[in-house]
Parts: sequence; structure tokens; C-alpha cells
Amino acid sequence: MFEQTFRNMDDILWKDSGADSELDYVGQTSWVLFLRYLDELEKVKADEAGLKGKEYQFILAEEFRWSNWAMPKGADGKLDHQKAMTGPDLVDFVDKKLFPYLGEFKKKAENARTIEYKIGEIFSELKNKIQSGYNLRGILDYADDLKFRSTKDKHELSSLYETRIKNMGNAGRNGGQYYTPRPLIRAMIEVTDPKIDEKIYDGAAGSCGFLCESYDYIINRMDKTTENLRILQDETFYGKEKKNLAYIIGIMNMILHGIEAPNLIHINTLTENIRDIQEKDRYQVILTNPPFGGKERKEVQQNFDIKTGETAFLFLQHFIKSLKANGRAAIVIKNTFLSNTDNASVSLRKHLLASCDLHTILDMPGGTFQGAGVKTVVLFFKKGESTKKIWYYQLDPGRNMGKTNPLNDDDLKEFVKLQPIKPETEKSWNFRVADINEDTFDLSVKNPNKPDDAPLRSPKEILKEMEALDAQTNAILKSIKELL
Repeated sequence: MFEQTFRNMDDILWKDSGADSELDYVGQTSWVLFLRYLDELEKVKADEAGLKGKEYQFILAEEFRWSNWAMPKGADGKLDHQKAMTGPDLVDFVDKKLFPYLGEFKKKAENARTIEYKIGEIFSELKNKIQSGYNLRGILDYADDLKFRSTKDKHELSSLYETRIKNMGNAGRNGGQYYTPRPLIRAMIEVTDPKIDEKIYDGAAGSCGFLCESYDYIINRMDKTTENLRILQDETFYGKEKKNLAYIIGIMNMILHGIEAPNLIHINTLTENIRDIQEKDRYQVILTNPPFGGKERKEVQQNFDIKTGETAFLFLQHFIKSLKANGRAAIVIKNTFLSNTDNASVSLRKHLLASCDLHTILDMPGGTFQGAGVKTVVLFFKKGESTKKIWYYQLDPGRNMGKTNPLNDDDLKEFVKLQPIKPETEKSWNFRVADINEDTFDLSVKNPNKPDDAPLRSPKEILKEMEALDAQTNAILKSIKELL
């Protein structure tokens, strides 16, 4: 039922002149879903307070609650068409009253970790792009059918939402920056193995795929005590995201996964001076795929010890600084990081090897990131000890990857299984950092165990093939003579 509802909403958006891409579809349905979720959340809390003989203080004023402006219903439980706004009056209300009212919550909230602040962040920066009030009415009608109360409902909705984010990435343009293949995320999490009492961080959160998958990983392995569930909700997952659309998608994705008020901050992480990062600001686990290819301004570069315009290299410095002693990280980065010869790249590799144990490098095949057209590696490291030995694993799924043949969990099973023991195989090898070229600190080590693509044949095999070819030639000549 939920899947069909999403399809119906997309069909309406396709007809609207204000939304013209998968990115717009996800962004516009996200703010509607958020308000629908908020309505359900408030009702649950009001019911819980009533059972305790208390009165619940609603977050939203009555005029701006879903049941008043979006879905006013009669005694029969059906939409009251006399009260329901439709057409231009609905769009006017949303643009001129609803969004400005909700945007003000950013100023009223006690702190950035409250749901009130999230409301203000979302609606002070996002714009309603649905131009037809009749189309908006149709979307609201469909959204009202969605239920958020049961765990089963939330699980189904989160799966569908993930699919929409994936489709948004596949649609091209800048959608791909929000989507890291979930099988890769799950493998990174399994190797890093986050626990309930640890803080997990992604400073380039995008759609919060790393945080959502980490939530699923931990909740399925922990003791589900009241205190553990509280810690999981309030004190485990932390993220930062710069872009408006990614921010709301990330918030919605985490909510659907069960995190009521995500610790996601709307900020450009790179504007923070890494010299100001203190112990209280650090995390035990960092899982992330920072954007690469961007060029940061000189004033942003001043926040870092190693100056470079490459966005991903600045993020890597931020993550090293943000990791607690003995903390673990898994970070996706362009494979050119291993071999670039510019001063910043050489200095950054030297810094990483000196301050962390870079114990594993996972070399990903081309086509991992659909539409990105870049080769990537994943760096796995632990803070506090210098690197002595690196285990490389060259992932080869045995097929060309793309939209019709995406990365799957089976592709990474061998890597996850072998990673703790770090053996030498045809796909993996170990490298002693003592043997590194100290002028370049080049980490692009070729696989010494890969068999030759075309092994040389023995003289006996060559003679045997020549005899077979001679026999074939003689047979053909005999056939020709017989015809003549």
C-alpha cells in the first residue's frame, strides 16, 4: 500500500510545473511526510500524557496542525470539503503562513538537538515548489494514508524512502552526492563494529545512510534495555550537512529509522577550525563518504594545517582531528589520494600514517558509484598509533558494474570475512610501511599476487596445438580435392 502511495504522489508531482526532477520529488514529499509524521508523534504523546492524567503541550499551534490545515475531517472520519483548502488558497496558506510560522521555531528552540529546532531548520531554508494547489491537495490526501505508529509501518516506509534516495542518485545531476551504495556502507560498518556506548559521527552526512545503517546494526545486536534505547536515541548518532535538500532528506531518513530528534546540524563542516576541536568534540567511530572534486576557498583552507582546495582532503583532516584516541574510522575517498604528487597530498598521507594505524585499504572497482565516473578506495584506520603494515584488498565482483548490475552484499562478503586475519590471496596483500618511498609516501601499491592475465604455455602445449591445426588444414584440403 505504501509503495503505491509514493508512486501516486510522484505521478502528481510529475504533472506539476514546480517540480521537475527526482531531487524535487524527494524534497517536496519529504516536507509533507515530515509534517504527517509530526502529527502522528504529537497524537501519540498526547495519548500517553492523557493515560498519566496529564495534559500534553502541543508543539504546533492549533491552526498549523495537520488535522486543521491539511486534513480537516468530519464526524464520519472523511475529509470535510467545506473546511479543506484547495487550489490557490492552499498554496497561499502554505507559502505565506505555514512555512514562515514553522521557520520561526529555529529562533524559539532551546537548542539544536530538539525537534523544535529541526522544524525551524527545515522550514526556514526549504521552499514549497508545488505550484498547483489542486496537486498539493492530492499529495496531502495520499500522505494522510501513511501511518507512522507501528515499528512495522516505519520499517516499510524507511525501506521505500531509501529506494527513493537511491533513485534520486541514479537520476544524475547532483543527486548522486546523497547516495553511497548501502552494501558498501554495511561492509564498512561491519569492519568498524560500532557499539551502543560509542558516539558515531558523519560530518558529510548527506541522506544519513551511514547513521541509519549504523542504527540498524547496533539495535539488532544490543540489549534492548530502556537505558540503552535512550542512549541510542539521544547520545549515539551525530552528523553535519551543508546542503538544504540533503539536510531535510537526512532528517526524514533518520526519523523513519526510528530516531525521533536526530543530532544532525545544518552547517558547512569545513568552516570549523580544526584547531578548536577539543576532546569533548571527538567521537569513537567515524563513518563517511565526503564529497570529492570540490574546490574550497582560501578562507576555508585557513582552518586546516595542510592547505589544499580539494574538499575531500580537508574533510580527511577534520575526521582525523575529530577521532578520539583508539577511535576507528572508515572513509571513502578518491583513489588518487594514494598517489597524488602535490605537496598537500604527500603531507596528508604522511600525517595519516604517523598519527593513525591505517590497517586496511579496500580498493573499489569502477562503477561502484553510479554516474560518478571515479575510482575510489576505503581507508580503515585507528587513531593513536602510527601505521606499520597495511592490508590491501582489491574488490573484483567479476562483472562490469552499473545501474543494472549494482554492488551487492555478496560482493563484499569475502572482504569482510578476511579483513580480521588479513591474509595474502590473489586479491589481497600486505605492505610494510618501512618500505615506503619517503619522498612521495606513495600508497598506490600494485597487487603482487595477481596472476598474469595470459600465462605462458609450455612448448609441449604449443606443439600439441600446432599438430591439431595441421590436422584441421589437411582435412580442409582433402575436402577441396574431393570436390574437384
